[in-house]
Amino acid sequence: MTRILVLGGTSEATRLARSLAEARADAVFSYAGRTTAPAAQPLPTRVGGFGGVEGLIDYLWRARITHVVDATHPFAAKMSANAVAACREAGVALCALERASWQAGPGDDWQHVPDMAGAVAALPDRPIRVFLAIGRQNLPEFAGRQQHFYLLRLVDRPEGALPLPRAEAVIARGPFTREGDRALLEEHAIDLVVAKNAGGAGAWAKLDAARDLGLPVILIDRPAIPARRVLGRVDEVMAWLRHSARLGV
Repeated sequence: MTRILVLGGTSEATRLARSLAEARADAVFSYAGRTTAPAAQPLPTRVGGFGGVEGLIDYLWRARITHVVDATHPFAAKMSANAVAACREAGVALCALERASWQAGPGDDWQHVPDMAGAVAALPDRPIRVFLAIGRQNLPEFAGRQQHFYLLRLVDRPEGALPLPRAEAVIARGPFTREGDRALLEEHAIDLVVAKNAGGAGAWAKLDAARDLGLPVILIDRPAIPARRVLGRVDEVMAWLRHSARLGV
């Protein structure tokens, strides 16, 4: 009997959950629990971490999981690496549902950097106004560049003071529009955009807006993840599941 664990947190994961539910698959959806109100899913859902590789191995065995689909954010490198190690040890089939990286087009002014430290180093010394579209976890890394103003867009309202003294947070959940992001950048007189190369359509709008306004973008490359099977579409994942084993009903 096939039992599937979906490691979620992306719009692709939600689309996969719908397909699994329609197929009446025996599947569990897992959220990391980093947002206070994650989107409801049509599958049984668990929230929270597993406790590292050993904790995930234990869960896979206890829950009798036969297949794992890693549909986490492309920057959730630790969870993805844990999934590779745990599935290998537990003998569980694994694939990743991963959106393609963004690619620059005509009119884009992008500077690629390898990591968050590279993004901090790429900021100019003169004070500017930065749209820091990286979520909340890495904000402290920019605390050493306090001469800049930072506009943040967060899913949840921050608890306590922000680690950046000259910052303003906009609380919003995507997908966003080109027109809306252009208005946001203009309203706050933004000079430069810093973003993760997350891929996908839901967060692309800020890059269109930056191009429209002639703004430079510092784009952070994705972290390295151990080798695994990577698929780009929900239908490809469903075909992989059907090919490797019958879906449980």
